[in-house]
Amino acid sequence: MKVLVEADGGSRGNPGPAGYGAVVFSADRKTVLAESKESIGRATNNVAEYRGLIAGLEAAAAVDATEVAVSMDSKLVVEQMVGRWRVKHPDLIPLNQRAKEVATRFDRVTYAWIPRAKNSHADRLANEAMDAAADPAAVSEPAETLKPVAAVSKPVAAPSSPAGWTGALGAPTRLLLLRHGQTELSVERRYSGRGNPPLTDLGRRQADAAARYLAQRGGISAVISSPLQRAYDTATAAAKGLGLDVTVDDDLIETDFGSWEGLTFGEAAARDPELHTRWLRDTAQPPPEGESFDAVAHRVRRARNRIIAEHGDATVLVVSHVTPIKTVLRLALDAGEGILYRLHLDLASLSIAEFYPDGGSSVRLVNQTAYL
Repeated sequence: MKVLVEADGGSRGNPGPAGYGAVVFSADRKTVLAESKESIGRATNNVAEYRGLIAGLEAAAAVDATEVAVSMDSKLVVEQMVGRWRVKHPDLIPLNQRAKEVATRFDRVTYAWIPRAKNSHADRLANEAMDAAADPAAVSEPAETLKPVAAVSKPVAAPSSPAGWTGALGAPTRLLLLRHGQTELSVERRYSGRGNPPLTDLGRRQADAAARYLAQRGGISAVISSPLQRAYDTATAAAKGLGLDVTVDDDLIETDFGSWEGLTFGEAAARDPELHTRWLRDTAQPPPEGESFDAVAHRVRRARNRIIAEHGDATVLVVSHVTPIKTVLRLALDAGEGILYRLHLDLASLSIAEFYPDGGSSVRLVNQTAYL
């Protein structure tokens, strides 16, 4: 089935309160099959335009379209999607990649520029979304809507929030949590905290495999890493594939294991048997000259809050270590301290946690390694 997609996005202030709108028409443009609009907080015109395009393509996929003709009044987005203009701005690179990824669901997609006057339906939806972005109190339901406007061969269901039945509202900050690749200490199963061993050859291959997967996945707007070399090198591989830079956040560093650094579990237990037993049961207990898991949780929570404040409803790749990643998952699950001892995270594994503006959260994935 062929459909027409018209999409628009805008920002009042550029950057400022932003939103997008998209509409899916039948091939003869006589029937509206679906609409989508969303307030996206503070963003630029170009970001909003790309978000509108992605929403329009996803709406077309929801009505089982096989061929899509896209029309937009953003010459930049159209020219970049057809490949005549390069995508240079770092905020647009992941959005361009995401749009191309969604476009692969169809047999054929074409792009055309139209004047704003001919894009009035999508423009109206985008303005309604921008009104809501400027006045959040006016929103009485989740900002994003995707609804059937006329009977179609297959009903289009309104998408629920990723948190599903929890009722969380708004667009979340999505954290892709990637553990670093292998080091010699991880091969020997030794406590590896503030030491700085490099990646092994296998560790570099793991980092490259994760990077290829993340580049294909797309939609990532920032890469943030622990300062330790094994995490930073893993992050750099991913950032290169995504066309992004790496930002270092010291609060994402691994636990300081103190004098147990470099020891195996058995060696640490033999050296300090009573303390080691207490440490395994009490997250407030630090290793000798080291850092407790409670202290790790305090700084990881601080990093989580900072990422949410700085990146809003974006998808952010966070490259870190076992304890900080487990701590983020614990925060998202609102779980007790015992979960730290029950989660298993492989080297170069990916987990996903989401945090919503109303305080809701969810975990979408834990310990994915299929790409390795």
